[in-house]
Amino acid sequence: MQTPKKIAVVGAGLVGSLLAIYLKRAGHQVHVYDRSPDIRNIEFSGRSINLVMSDRGWRALEQLGLDEEIRKIGIPVDKRAIHLGTDELNYQRYGNEDQAIFSLSRGILNRKMIDLAEAEGVEFVFESKIWDVSLSTATLHQGETERGEWHDLEYDIVFGADGAFSRIRHRMQRQSMFNYSQDFLKIGYKELHIPANSDGTHKLDKNSLHIWPRGEFMLMALANTNGSFTCTLFMPHEGENSFEQLKDRATLVDFFAQHFPDTKEVIPNLVEDFFKNPKSYLVTMKCFPWTHNDKVALIGDACHAIVPFYGHGMNAGFEDITILVEMMEKYGDDWEKIFKEYENSRKPNADAIAELSYRNFMEMSSKTADAKFHLQKKIEKWFSAKHPDKWKPLYSRVTFSHQPYAEALAEGDRQNEIMQEILTIDNIEEIWETEPIEHRILDLLKDKKEA
Repeated sequence: MQTPKKIAVVGAGLVGSLLAIYLKRAGHQVHVYDRSPDIRNIEFSGRSINLVMSDRGWRALEQLGLDEEIRKIGIPVDKRAIHLGTDELNYQRYGNEDQAIFSLSRGILNRKMIDLAEAEGVEFVFESKIWDVSLSTATLHQGETERGEWHDLEYDIVFGADGAFSRIRHRMQRQSMFNYSQDFLKIGYKELHIPANSDGTHKLDKNSLHIWPRGEFMLMALANTNGSFTCTLFMPHEGENSFEQLKDRATLVDFFAQHFPDTKEVIPNLVEDFFKNPKSYLVTMKCFPWTHNDKVALIGDACHAIVPFYGHGMNAGFEDITILVEMMEKYGDDWEKIFKEYENSRKPNADAIAELSYRNFMEMSSKTADAKFHLQKKIEKWFSAKHPDKWKPLYSRVTFSHQPYAEALAEGDRQNEIMQEILTIDNIEEIWETEPIEHRILDLLKDKKEA
C-alpha cells in the first residue's frame, strides 16, 4: 500500500477519469480538473468518432471490476462490412468466431466514467481552467484567463491527461532536452448520422463496422445502442474529392449520389448534418520524456495522440494506466522510479501504435476494396487456423492480445513480407488452399526466424 498523496488529474476525459479511479482505490486523495462544463449536463455531438473497446481497454476495466458496467452501453462488432458501391456487401471478420470489438458512444462512455469515478469518491472540478504547472512543486495555476490573475493549487503529484493540446505538456516542452513533434494529416473528418428505424431498430447490421472505401476518402459507420449509427466522413481538406469542394447543397448531394449511392435512404439529414457539424483535424503527436522527477506525468493523448484508424487511442491510453499501476505496485512510494519505468516501457509501444494507426487508414480506405488484399486475408486466416502457434494475424495481435504494440508491429512486418512473396506465386488465386502453399509459408517462417 502506498503512502497517501494529494494528486491532481488535469483532464476529465476517458483516461483521466479511469486513472482517477485507480488512484483513489490506491488510497490517494484525487481531484480532477477540466476546463469544459460537466459533459453530463450538455449535449455531446458534432465532432465525435465512435470508440471501439478491445482487449487492452477491457483489461484496465476488468482489474477494477467495471467491465460489465461498460458492456451494457456498447455493441459487439465482429466484422467489417465493405460497401463497394453495389448492392452486395463484402464481410471481413476481425478474428475468431468469439472475438469482437465493442462500439461505444464517446459521450455516453465519458459520462459513465465520470459517474463511476464520483462513486469512488473522486472530486471533479469543471469549468476550471488550468493554464500552467510548476513542475518542481506540482503546483497548478488556475485562472479565468491566460493573462489574468491566477490561483495556486498545491499537490504532491500532477497527472496531465488533458489531450493532444495539453497545457501540462506545454510547460514540459519549455524544458531543456524535451523532444516534441506533431504531424497533421491532410485528411480531416465530419460527423454524420444514421437515425434508427421508426421501431428503434438499426437500418444496417449493428454488429459490423461499415466502411465505404474510396481511395483517398472513405465513409464509416458504427452502431449506437439507441438504434442509430455515428458516421464519419474522412477526406482531404483540399484538392480533388475534398471538403474544400463540397461548398453547397447541390455539390454535396451529387457527390454522395456518385460515391455513396446506397446511403441515400439511411442518411436522411445529410445536408443538415454536413453543414452544421464542424470539420475536424487529425494529428499524431509524439514527445519524450513523459515525466518530471517524482512530481508530474503525462498520460494518454497528452503524450501520444494518434489518428483513429486502428481504434486504439482509448485502448492505448487505458493500457498506459495498467502499466503505471504495475509500476506503482512494484515500486511502492518511489514515484521517480515508477515514472521512469512507466515512460520507458510505454514510449516504444506508443510510437508503434501511432505507426499502425497511420497505416490502417490506407488499409481501410483502399485495400479493403482490393482483391489481392482479400486473398491475403483469406490465406492468413486459413494458415493461422492450421498453425495457430506459428501465425497470429497482425490485427489479432493488436486488438485481441496484450502483446506489446512494438512487438506486434515488428511481427506484422515480418508476416507481410512473407505474404507478399506468397502472392507472387503463379495461379495463387486457385492454389492458395493447398499443401504446397502451406509448406512454402512454413519454410519462409523458418528462413525469417533464422535470418
